[in-house]
Amino acid sequence: MKLIIKLLLTALAVVILAKILPGIAVEGYGSAIIVAIVIALLRLLVKPILVLLTLPITIITFGLFLLIINAVIILMAGYFVGGFTVASIWWALLFSILLSLFQSVLFSLLPDDK
Repeated sequence: MKLIIKLLLTALAVVILAKILPGIAVEGYGSAIIVAIVIALLRLLVKPILVLLTLPITIITFGLFLLIINAVIILMAGYFVGGFTVASIWWALLFSILLSLFQSVLFSLLPDDK
């Protein structure tokens, strides 16, 4: 149940950020839910591979290259989901940073499972 709530909160954050950022567009709430699912799957499956492949540059940049990896994942989600468009890597980078901040705030509102 908590996974579904997190996906819905992520979809809410995607809709809010699409209204704020001019370089990001989402067609509707259904597309936002699909974007949230695709981003979750890409973070689960693709991100570990990208982190492993780019480990030397990630170490050299003290982990800042992980921001670029997150932006690439957002661009991939824009490629896979028809109702979600990202104008450039810079918008994807800003979207990724703000999405992480929104998720931190929204997920902190959820009750802990004890």
